[in-house]
Amino acid sequence: MDPRSPYYNEALIARGVRIHFNGMEKTNVEEYCVSEGWIRIVSGKTRDRHGRLLTMKVRGKVEPYLEDEPPSENPSG
Repeated sequence: MDPRSPYYNEALIARGVRIHFNGMEKTNVEEYCVSEGWIRIVSGKTRDRHGRLLTMKVRGKVEPYLEDEPPSENPSG
């Protein structure tokens, strides 16, 4: 979600990345790691000294998925 992140991908975000965490859909995920099994979620409205929302790391089963199919590439035009 943060454009300053080296892993930011606007095309994927436009398609709608969704996260299931421990069997429940989460809508406030800022960052996630499937291999290590954690997500960073926004914790309240408190901000750090740079104006970014504070987050907390929560561990569990992470399952990302996309809302829509990738755009089909039409070679004929």
